[in-house]
Amino acid sequence: MTRRAQISFAGFFLTVVFIPPLVQACFEVAQGRSPQFFELFTGIPTRSRLRSWEHDVQENSLTVKASRPVVQSVWFRLLHYAGEKVVPGLDSWLFYKPDVRYLVEPAVADAEHQDPYLAIIDFHKELARQGIHLIVLPMPGKPSVYPEKLTGHVSAGKLKSHTLDLIRRLQMAGVETIDLFTVFQYVRQFPSAQLYLRLDTHWSPQAAEMAAKIAAERILALPIDKGNEHYQVRNIEVRRVGDIVKMIQIPYVETIYPRETLRCSQVIGYKDDPSSPVLILGDSFFRIYQTDEPKASGFIAHLARALQMPVASIVNDGGASTLVRQELARQHEILRGKKVVLWEFVERDIRFGNQGWKIVPVPVYDTLP
Repeated sequence: MTRRAQISFAGFFLTVVFIPPLVQACFEVAQGRSPQFFELFTGIPTRSRLRSWEHDVQENSLTVKASRPVVQSVWFRLLHYAGEKVVPGLDSWLFYKPDVRYLVEPAVADAEHQDPYLAIIDFHKELARQGIHLIVLPMPGKPSVYPEKLTGHVSAGKLKSHTLDLIRRLQMAGVETIDLFTVFQYVRQFPSAQLYLRLDTHWSPQAAEMAAKIAAERILALPIDKGNEHYQVRNIEVRRVGDIVKMIQIPYVETIYPRETLRCSQVIGYKDDPSSPVLILGDSFFRIYQTDEPKASGFIAHLARALQMPVASIVNDGGASTLVRQELARQHEILRGKKVVLWEFVERDIRFGNQGWKIVPVPVYDTLP
């Protein structure tokens, strides 16, 4: 290579490296903001802080936003690469990568995110001191129920989830749990049963309704009487874009993975009641169909229908490991009169939960002014 070619190549390389951050800095200054680059020098550069800064830079970069759809479109067409969050399965099924990682990677202790067993046991004891019964519902991830749709190298029921060990440990410690893994493995044998959505991380409306009936049987086995509400239902259809489809982030993705048509049973007139003796804590599995379309058609509404009384609920998308308990601590008055707390969290959060598994003190409701 001649010296002129070397200089040209070096100039091109430096342009590619430095122009995007300079353009980004000029854009931020034009908006009256301090360039994000300066945030590197405002604190101690710890590992977690640098990772957070790098993630924020990538998400806010004009260059990344402009080039990402083009690059992902090329990768998808040539390599069938659906992005860093998506694992394409068989028969046009899509899976959320953290769900897959949780299932196939070895179970390891994670000091950074604390031990879920210890957090659950502490929560159980704190509630028990106030006469409140805890029921824990670890939610199976889609690949735990349909591993054969992920890869042809494994058959149904042959890939065991690490969550079964947690359920066993909790039961041995006296914490009541609902094992949907066993239930779903049985139900999915029937040809008409589809428990999870093909293009979404979540369960089907039918699976949510089934789980609600199982939970209601557990609750009514306690010293809790049925209510006197007789909810009516109506059948309704909704067309849903899978949340995993949205993660692919290429312009024409919905032509490849069109909306799924779902048949739901909507509980007419259902509304939460904060004074209910039953409190529900959960994540997006309890939000889907309930507060998004078609509404009042999810687990919570069908649990209330089976109990014949409304329930109270605190739901946080992706935050059932710690954030819902922190919200409960802030809304401490909601514990008044509670007899049962049903706590659901999706199994991937055992390892990847937002805010980990912190010990969160439970306020004593009967000493509040």
